[in-house]
Order: sequence, then C-alpha cells, then structure tokens
Amino acid sequence: MKAMIFAAGLGTRLAPYTETMPKALVPVAGKPMLQWQIEKLTAFGFNEIIINVHHFAGQVIDFVKANNSFGQQILFSDETGQLLETGGGLLKAAWFFDDNKPFLVHNVDVISDIDLRQMIRYHIGQNALATLAVSARETSRYFLFDNTLQLRGWKNVKTGEEKIPLPDQKPLQPLAFGGIHVISPEFFQLITENGRFPIVDVYLRLCSHYPVKAYLSENKYWFDMGKPQDLIDAARYLEINLKHS
Repeated sequence: MKAMIFAAGLGTRLAPYTETMPKALVPVAGKPMLQWQIEKLTAFGFNEIIINVHHFAGQVIDFVKANNSFGQQILFSDETGQLLETGGGLLKAAWFFDDNKPFLVHNVDVISDIDLRQMIRYHIGQNALATLAVSARETSRYFLFDNTLQLRGWKNVKTGEEKIPLPDQKPLQPLAFGGIHVISPEFFQLITENGRFPIVDVYLRLCSHYPVKAYLSENKYWFDMGKPQDLIDAARYLEINLKHS
C-alpha cells in the first residue's frame, strides 16, 4: 500500500526547535516525529511512502537514508523551490500513486493510535472519494458534516468565517480534522487548482457532488504537535502509557 507524509511545513509555531531542524525531525518522547509516522505506517502494511520536503529538506533526506529507509521504499517530493501547501504538495506527488488504489495521507506532526486498516476499509465500504479522520475535540476550525457524515462545509469559530457550498444543508455537525486522509486515485482527475493551494479548498469544492466522508475513530490518544507545549504533553503521555502497553 502507498502513503504520503506531509513533512514540508515550516513549523514556525514550534520555534525555537525548527530554527535549526525541520519539524519532521523534532523529537517526541525521544523519537523524531517522522520516525513515529514511518513506523506506524509500516506496522499497518504501508511499504511505499513518499515524503514532501521543503524546510531543511536535506536533513530529512539524510535522516531517512541513515536509517536505511526503515526497510521500506521511501521517495521524496522536493518542494525546496516553493512550498506548495497540502493540495499543491499532493498534486506534485500524483505520479507516485500509479496503482489505481486508495492511498493514505498523514501529517508528520500527528501521533495517534488510529487503526489505519479500519479507516481504509471504511473508505472502501463508503465508496468515498476521500475520507477524513475526525474527532469531537475542541479546536478553532471545524469541518461540518451532515447526519450521514458527508462533508458539507467548514467554519472558523474564532473569526466566524464559514464556507458552506450548500447553505440549506443544516443542521451540521462540527468535527475537528485530525490530519489523516484516505483518498481514491480519481481525486487527481478532479483537481482544477494548480501551484500552491490547500487541499481543504478542493474538498469543499467537491463535497456537493462527490462522497467526502468523516471517519470517527475511537482513540486512546491523538496528539497534534503544533506548539512546544504539545511536545511535552505528548511525550509525558507516551512515555508513561506505551511502556505499560
């Protein structure tokens, strides 16, 4: 199975760590974030992985090579010339997904115990174009879903900004996106955007016509390492709980 790790971000909120290293190599509980992701993907049967790189790209590539690619086939999508955001980054790597099968996209800064096999099975069972891992946690930005867990919009609760392609689709359930997607290969044929763009905009454009579904998983832990305090919280939990698991 194939997967992509989004690792190109600048990680500015993780300063001062990211002043000398890429976000992907910032350690959590003694292990770089990227290693957490590669080992998780490997455990769930993903053996072909592509990683996009931009900030301190050479450090990421050297780290993977120094570890013999962790026994997997790992390639890189080079965005050193221009950071393409999530949508542009995925589109640049479209050539990699040539087996006509659903694939996984995983943010490098998300560490969780989500069952990726179950998520893939759910995606296939729903005949979805894309499936988004979500949870009912507090955040500033939410995807909005109807009672069939079909994506219908997006909202920023801090600014009040909303993007709802079909405004009559209410009531809608706000759920927090967890940075993990399963995507069907035909998705690439529906992308009309180019250059630098967020994948969220593509989902919102397509969700009125195609199945873009929520995947609600039951997790013991889910950490998004956006700020230095998040690193501390995640490390504290992982060091205590994984030793006893």
